[in-house]
Formats: sequence, structure tokens, C-alpha cells
Amino acid sequence: MTNYQFLQFYFDRSNALQGYWTLYVVILGGLLAFSSLRKQPDYRTVILVSILYCCFAYKNLGAIEDVTRQQLSILDTLKSLPEPLAVESTLTPTDVPGVRNFHVFCDVLVILTIWTMEWRRVRYSHSESK
Repeated sequence: MTNYQFLQFYFDRSNALQGYWTLYVVILGGLLAFSSLRKQPDYRTVILVSILYCCFAYKNLGAIEDVTRQQLSILDTLKSLPEPLAVESTLTPTDVPGVRNFHVFCDVLVILTIWTMEWRRVRYSHSESK
């Protein structure tokens, strides 16, 4: 493969990574919108939504980690080629632990937010019935 092909492959992986993050943000936004628009408290719904979100987040994180590893591997290959590219110094993907920590931190915040909204609904419905 030529340097250009490796570089193109690197940016193909960047586009894939962007797609996984975009999907994550869209799902996260939809889930928070759904949770905030519900009026009646229902723990079964919150439990189901939490479980489904955790399953999605787990698979999404796995895909993001895989693509990040691919990017890092391609970058290592690019750096080892005999003809260096001027753009190499600007290619700085995030490391896998950084990606994982950020994703898990956001996942925990989402789950806490969903449950906080439910607890407020329950508290509000109890105060309304008095």
C-alpha cells in the first residue's frame, strides 16, 4: 500500500468513528427527550429504558474502541513508512482509555439523569395527590 492509501484508510476510520459518536449523541438526546416529556411515573419504563440504553452504550463503546484501535494502528504504520508525510504530526487520535472514560462518564450521567427525572415525577405525583 502507498502512503496515500494508508492516509485514506486513516480518514475512513475517522469518518466511521464520527458516525458512531453521532449515533451516540442522537440516541442520548432522544432518550433524554423521551424521559423529560413523560408525565406519569412508571418505574417499569425507566428500568426498561435504562437496560436498553446500557446495552446500546456497551455495543457503541465497543465499536468506538475498535475503530480507535484501528486508527492508532494505521497511524503507527504511517509513521514507520520510509517516506514521511507532512500531515503525520497533525494526526492525533484519542487513546482508547480516554475514549472509554469519557463514554462511561457520559453513560453514568445519562442513567442518573433518567432516574432523577423519574424520582422527581414520583415526588411531584405524591405531592399532587395530597
